Amino acid sequence: MKYQHIDNELFIHNRKNFAARMKSKSLAVFNSNDIFSISADSTKPFKQHSDIFWLSGVDQEESILIVFPDCHDPKHREVLFLKETNEHIAIWEGEKLSKEGAFATSGIKTVYWLNQFESVFNQLMSEAEHVYINTNEHWRANTEMQTREDRWIDWCKTKYLAHSYLRSNPILHELRAVKHPIEVELMQKACDITEKGVRRILPFIKPGVMEYEIEAELMHEFLCNRSTGFAYTPIIGSGRNACVLHYIENNQECRDGDVILMDFGAEYANYSSDLTRSVPVNGRFTPRQKDVYNAVLRVKNAAIEILRPGVTLKDYHIQVGHLMEKELVDLNLISMDDIKNQNPDWPAYKKYFMHGTSHYIGLDTHDYGPWNAPIPEGSVFTVEPGIYILEENLGIRLEDDYLITKNGHKNLMQNIPIEAEEIEELMNA
Repeated sequence: MKYQHIDNELFIHNRKNFAARMKSKSLAVFNSNDIFSISADSTKPFKQHSDIFWLSGVDQEESILIVFPDCHDPKHREVLFLKETNEHIAIWEGEKLSKEGAFATSGIKTVYWLNQFESVFNQLMSEAEHVYINTNEHWRANTEMQTREDRWIDWCKTKYLAHSYLRSNPILHELRAVKHPIEVELMQKACDITEKGVRRILPFIKPGVMEYEIEAELMHEFLCNRSTGFAYTPIIGSGRNACVLHYIENNQECRDGDVILMDFGAEYANYSSDLTRSVPVNGRFTPRQKDVYNAVLRVKNAAIEILRPGVTLKDYHIQVGHLMEKELVDLNLISMDDIKNQNPDWPAYKKYFMHGTSHYIGLDTHDYGPWNAPIPEGSVFTVEPGIYILEENLGIRLEDDYLITKNGHKNLMQNIPIEAEEIEELMNA
């Protein structure tokens, strides 16, 4: 792994909290992700499943974690199963985790090789009454593809049909939303790498530069700082492309007079950062561009003052909508009559600001967390309002990542330039 060793205190803490919420006489099982085939003998780079990583720190394929707090044998209350390394694997793929290395990574003392799983698991299931299975219940999940976890669940339910099955995901949504201090440090590292990327590209952007060249400069900076790259597919959209919310082609020329919207973030140790900046290709905003830019910035600055522990995301987004209404009226984009006669299910401001303002962020860019319950202290959110004026080929979005504290917030991107004058100054240095 490119990232530095993570204190296993984090994973010990996470397992303890998860176990405390399990029903008695139950065990929970977590599988790693597959290595995904593309064609011929080609594969995608391995990306670990967030849940097994959050609970163990194991960042390796073909891994299984069992948590069984009530097991009569203390050595089987936490168990890892790993792919056994050998000389052939070491030569062709690189060495895998040893049992000693797995303990140093996870704090789990009992480690077996994967070929021992069925016999050990059968022994544990003779004692357990309930099994926590780990299904993907994120509200934005695309679950068309069967995963290694899915295949294991099918196998387990077929072989052990008399057991009762419970869901891990509701517990994970509660726990993963609140970040441990070590997690905050890792996310801060990802944000700091993102800052390096921003400072690299601002002087680089000029008329005639291709969107993909900006993407390449960012990737270079990220890799030089122990990141594996982008936390998600970057959006580098200039001119009209900035009005396409998920524009990812990044293949057009940046033209004089346009604004370029850049939504990207570095990943570090599997943790995401998520930033958006919108800057003038020629280094100077026009008066109209600056008016729209400052309107978005005012909404962003006001929105974070609303995002507090105890607030629900539904109420938060309603309040942010009212902030945006005022700005759009002042920009002569909507009128008070538009607001008066609007469809309450699709308010007038949605014509120019059609997406949500915030989402949880952590191991996943759109991370776990409760959407219908009060926001918990210690969670991390993006704040990302935008205004998209297709008729003017102008799209502006501004986004930072915030730790929500008891009495306020901490901007994990506070050192990244955002004021219009700061942007212009750095672009013309």
